Amino acid sequence: MQYPTQRLSADFCVVGGGIAGLCAALAAARHGARTVLVQDRPMLGGNASSEIRMHICGAHGPNRRETGLLEEIQLENLRYNAGSCWPVFDSVLWGLARREPNLSLLLDASVCACETAEDRSIRSVRAWQGTTQRWIEVAARLFADCSGDAVLAPLSGADYRVGREARAEYGESEAPPEADACTMGSSILFQTMEFATPQDFTPPPWAIDFTAPERRHWVENRGIDPTRSNFWWIETGGADDTIGNAERHRDELLAIAYGVWDYVKNHSAMRDRLRNFGLEWVGSLPGKRESRRYLGDHVLAQGEVQSGGVFPDVVAYGGWKIDNHYPKGFWHDGPGTKYTDCPSPFGIPYRSLYSRNVPNLLFAGRDISCTHVALSATRVMATCGLCGQAVGTAAAIAAREHADPRDVSRGPLLAELQRTLLEDDCMLPGTRREVRGPCASARLSSTRSPQDMDLTRSSRSLDLTQGPQRAQSPAADGVARLRDGMDRDWDDGEHGWRAPLGSAAEYRFAEEIELHEARLVFDSFLDRREKDRPLGGNDECSQGRYYRALADRPRAVPATLVRAFRIDRLDAGGAWKPEVEVTDNHQRLVRVPLNCRARGLRLVPLATWGAPDAHVFAFDAR
Repeated sequence: MQYPTQRLSADFCVVGGGIAGLCAALAAARHGARTVLVQDRPMLGGNASSEIRMHICGAHGPNRRETGLLEEIQLENLRYNAGSCWPVFDSVLWGLARREPNLSLLLDASVCACETAEDRSIRSVRAWQGTTQRWIEVAARLFADCSGDAVLAPLSGADYRVGREARAEYGESEAPPEADACTMGSSILFQTMEFATPQDFTPPPWAIDFTAPERRHWVENRGIDPTRSNFWWIETGGADDTIGNAERHRDELLAIAYGVWDYVKNHSAMRDRLRNFGLEWVGSLPGKRESRRYLGDHVLAQGEVQSGGVFPDVVAYGGWKIDNHYPKGFWHDGPGTKYTDCPSPFGIPYRSLYSRNVPNLLFAGRDISCTHVALSATRVMATCGLCGQAVGTAAAIAAREHADPRDVSRGPLLAELQRTLLEDDCMLPGTRREVRGPCASARLSSTRSPQDMDLTRSSRSLDLTQGPQRAQSPAADGVARLRDGMDRDWDDGEHGWRAPLGSAAEYRFAEEIELHEARLVFDSFLDRREKDRPLGGNDECSQGRYYRALADRPRAVPATLVRAFRIDRLDAGGAWKPEVEVTDNHQRLVRVPLNCRARGLRLVPLATWGAPDAHVFAFDAR
């Protein structure tokens, strides 16, 4: 008996279901491409999943937070995972994928072969699904490798590279004098929990003993406070083969992790403070930082990152520092990494996201076309997610046009890619979103809610045609900024319209027109990574906690988000009529179907998640 084979076909196949792969698959599916997502683990999320539990890092600085699909994921998690439980985050990701009608999800399926054509394009991939004990073949027009390890590279013959470039090759000051095969290593994380009573810990016999004087420095020189660190510095394998010797690296990391906790819990200066703390979870799967990197039409290098990444084909951005971990990792004498400043944001070009020699292969994540030094800044998951959304959007355009990924790198298809990303709430550095359609030329103004308006009544009973006073000028309360193309506050000041609940932002058209959809961008407090850290390492923006304390409080949707709102239309007779009412919104980017004819359109925010006023960055319609 042979194991059966299931055959699927699609426009686009994504290999790898981490943050980059999920964003790529969601973007492509939502833009009309029949998409298959193949993931080798039983859950999505990759390094952000409950198996590894690395928090999602991204751009530094005020209002630099990544939006688009990544912010949608984070807000979904805040709404449905108030306790910041890691396995529940897995389910949040699973739910986003499963409810997408154009997306087929394959879990526990490891891609191990592919079929290629004479022009080197990939025709199909073959995966083994251990849970069903069957082979699965996926034929597609386009493929994306978001596996982290670039598993399709050796299978397809795509050009790739492993290790560090020589300093002179790209003029990188942070590169070594000579090229080598060294990479950044892999880590196993562990997490602790505070109990109401003292907790004893006895290390297993195979744990490394760090109590000897000659070994203490390996631990004491690092951040050992479990309330402020997830122990990322328990890292090995960078001076070795992070793929070929991954099993041995896991064994070593486990021995280090249990030995480190023994030292911190029983022998360090923190032992009295940690009397009631015990291990809650220890990882079994190392989280990798680096292995193979594809070679695309452009190789992003240190100088471009540090100069801001100004590219005509910018489709994503980073903002993490150059965070170059030493190959020896934990066993390096000194800190575990070297930080080098770079601007936030810096642009990432589309030409670094598709293969230079396999015509239908794209990629996103830690395998993109960049040098080792540039990878030190682009490998963090929020940046990977932005690249994934760009790749998925490009794939949908290419599939529709029967084009290759390279064809999308120039001309009208590139312009469409960038315009679509901006419409989908992805910021592109140095670019403003162009407001198109009837709202671009319509008269825009605002009305204020009367002081005595009873907002406790049903929103459908509100009559905004009587009483409210019109703002003296459209700029008085920022209503004009609803269509300035900048959907976040920035260094040049505040953007968007801020007004009391019950106020209205109003468009009037020259004639009655047909409207299909309203696009809204609300304030989800993009600055929360910088300002809201009440419990040390338990960062409010993370999908899960570093540790669990008895005093932990639930997380919630940002108070600044508009929770309830109404959209009214102005009919042919000059009367305002309610068209759509939303009562429980928790997202930043909201698209509302309209399908009506109107001479005007207005937005009435009715409630937030706690803020006294509404703050709206964008409101327009098509």
